[in-house]
Amino acid sequence: MRSFFGKFKLFGLVLLGVSGVIIYLFYNALTPKELLPVYSPAMVNAELVPQEIQHVRKYHTISNFSLTNQNGKTITQENYKDKIYIADFFFTTCPTICPVMTKNMVTIQNRLADDNEVLLLSHTVTPEIDSVAQLKKYAVEKGVDGKKWNLVTGDKKQIYELARKSYLAVKTNGDGGPFDMIHTENFILIDKEKRIRGFYDGTSKEEVDRLIADLEILKASYKE
Repeated sequence: MRSFFGKFKLFGLVLLGVSGVIIYLFYNALTPKELLPVYSPAMVNAELVPQEIQHVRKYHTISNFSLTNQNGKTITQENYKDKIYIADFFFTTCPTICPVMTKNMVTIQNRLADDNEVLLLSHTVTPEIDSVAQLKKYAVEKGVDGKKWNLVTGDKKQIYELARKSYLAVKTNGDGGPFDMIHTENFILIDKEKRIRGFYDGTSKEEVDRLIADLEILKASYKE
């Protein structure tokens, strides 16, 4: 009799375990997966978007580019193929927000040091000042890892158009000239399809933490 109840108890425990697994699987199946938005110009503050593309609601991607990094190497979209990356705009002589942004980007670089899926890309908005040599000096001073993070310079018109029409990262024109601008403090999260998936205040530790959390969500979406 005791043996019978012992077998019944074992069966009950197995049944309970199987039921738990089934409930867990059903819960996962019914719980919506957390996904990041895909940003289009129509979703962004109009101050950051040229009038001619403010109506665009989908299919917005980062345009192709050809710029030069701190090591004198030509950097294009090919260098970021099949990669997630974090982009921003800065200049090496900026006395206000740029030092804080760079410090926070270094923090991101170090936190993602062993993550080969994610790269960084910083564009200077004063290429006439930020030569390759100047970017190299800045990179050494700030601890930039050239395998992970490109600081790029090049044609000012191209950089301006990238900032304004691709990354949606320019608040207003600078001094009224055709290719002068005031960049924002934004870090921009770009997915493997060259789409914008998030904007973050690069001067805020809390926002950097949010970026890292969103990055994990984005990476997980490629594993499903």
